[in-house]
Amino acid sequence: MTIAATFLPRNAPAPLPPIAFIGGGNMASAIIGGLIQQGTPATSFEVVEPFEEARARLSNTFGIAAQAEAGAALSRCAVVVWAVKPQTFAEATRPVRPFAENALHLSVAAGIPSDSIARWLATERVVRAMPNTPALVGQGMTGLFARAGADGADRALVGQLLTPTGELIWVDEEPALDAVTAMSGSGPAYVFYFIEAMTEAGIEMGLAPDQAQRLAIGTFTGASALADSAHEPPAVLRERVTSKGGTTYAAISALQQADVKGQFKTAIRAAQKRAAELGEEFGRG
Repeated sequence: MTIAATFLPRNAPAPLPPIAFIGGGNMASAIIGGLIQQGTPATSFEVVEPFEEARARLSNTFGIAAQAEAGAALSRCAVVVWAVKPQTFAEATRPVRPFAENALHLSVAAGIPSDSIARWLATERVVRAMPNTPALVGQGMTGLFARAGADGADRALVGQLLTPTGELIWVDEEPALDAVTAMSGSGPAYVFYFIEAMTEAGIEMGLAPDQAQRLAIGTFTGASALADSAHEPPAVLRERVTSKGGTTYAAISALQQADVKGQFKTAIRAAQKRAAELGEEFGRG
């Protein structure tokens, strides 16, 4: 008798169990796309997405037949990823709960506390994640918190599921996710805001729009790569390119006189406060 053996390529990730996504928007698509690129078949996913346009996009992009409503097909899934808007989370759990009693639940919804999720789904196997939009290109930053009911195997499974989206950081206390939300969850908008300002300044100084934008984006990309690879903190890197009396010194002095750093920190704290408010506002259901 001949026994056929199947070998995984060296360093290939272990096969994932079936995964359900409640919500099939951008973040769900980022996770699904990353997993499919790593070899997870489209048949491994069950997606519940009420909007026809989003279902069509999932079908055309990934070959996934998403459903408009939750059904018995969810029962085969070991993980349920909640990629819904905070204000619809509570309502969305009701039709899903009967089919997901034994699943691990991973929420990527901003602000909703794990206490609420555990109560709505009657399970302690809950992990909260706060990703950001660069996950769409595999360059995301995601903060994670696991409830006590999610064991080491659950955490490892979440890590395997989200690693294709970028870098992962686990926090020990759930309130720290509000800071993660303010820093990296909302952070891409801050970067885009500064790129927008630099681009406008370049155009006002006579550069062509495409030149100004490329200079702005390239500067952020290069500086970020340098900060990531350097052994010194960003303050030291900044000081090295700020010769007293030079052009950079003039710019940094203007920023300091306008208290841009203080205003920026105030803005980030406002985002942190709003993240906590979202949990209180939509986590009561």
